[in-house]
Amino acid sequence: MGGDSAPGPEVAGAVMAARKWQIPVILVGQQDRIEAELANHRWNGLDLGIRHASEVVGMHDSASDAVRKKKNSSIRIAFDLVKEGQASAVVSTGNSGATMAAGMFVLKRIPGIDRPAIATVVPNLKDQTLILDVGGNVDCKPLHLAQFALMGSVYMRQMFGKEQPRIGVLSNGEEESKGNDLTRETHRILVQSPLNYVGYIEGRDIYNGKIDVVVCDGFVGNVVLKVSEGLADVMGKMLKAEFSARFLSRLGYLLARPAFQGFRKKVDYAEYGGAPLLGIQGTGMICHGKSSARAVMNAIRLAHDFETRKVNDLLIERLAAISASLQPPSSTESGEAPAPLQQGALS
Repeated sequence: MGGDSAPGPEVAGAVMAARKWQIPVILVGQQDRIEAELANHRWNGLDLGIRHASEVVGMHDSASDAVRKKKNSSIRIAFDLVKEGQASAVVSTGNSGATMAAGMFVLKRIPGIDRPAIATVVPNLKDQTLILDVGGNVDCKPLHLAQFALMGSVYMRQMFGKEQPRIGVLSNGEEESKGNDLTRETHRILVQSPLNYVGYIEGRDIYNGKIDVVVCDGFVGNVVLKVSEGLADVMGKMLKAEFSARFLSRLGYLLARPAFQGFRKKVDYAEYGGAPLLGIQGTGMICHGKSSARAVMNAIRLAHDFETRKVNDLLIERLAAISASLQPPSSTESGEAPAPLQQGALS
């Protein structure tokens, strides 16, 4: 109910997911409005249900107040359904802070994970790069970033088939002298861990295919995400303006249109659907507030895949195996120099 145009795109996306992949969906929200939207679709025979929720969390509502005071809100009831075993995952286009707070409050964190993180996939020259955190935790400690690295590694392995995902800490340079206290301490933790950590990376490495998982705090990650979205949008508009300016340009566009359609598909957030909330004892997908029906459909598919591929089960298994190595090394307390970057760090 909290998306910019809710519940239209949410209902349409649910119908599309149920029809295309036979994924059962429960639409949680104000029943009369949901039924009015469903009347616009042919959904007979599809596994769709409705669970009434009288309250709506707005984009400007406090996340903590939304969870504790609005117990009949759609986001709170959706997570309650997962806790009760009536649903397997939550997909939300509403207030991301409230979604994250509800996930932690109702389902709780995975033991050993201090801060859940919002992760998002962006395209690179080869395939995809995962960035986390992109807004869940503005202020982080080094241990939090080390846990993000573990969660990102497990996610890329289970969802994208990367056996040893390459992990980098986003910094203002590749040299070990760069960065700040947060990145340097995180480096010292990760360099001793069994994760495939390659060292510091710069912003350009997110898109050139040299890295699989980018780790940063939520403040930096959210800026990266919004800049990326803005740049993709501006590039598309600039190209459209250039092609429309002259006759020969318009002719050239007709010839190159398949290539540009492929490019637009790669940079379109709707293709990726939603951003998983990693670190809670369940599955939650956070979507853009202006998500289209196609974006909602793909987010539902992503949530379904997350569950069927048992990402959280592997995360718990890996956390038990390497949690000790993710603690700050004793050298950080004794004043010893930071460990050098591993061989194979990006240059």
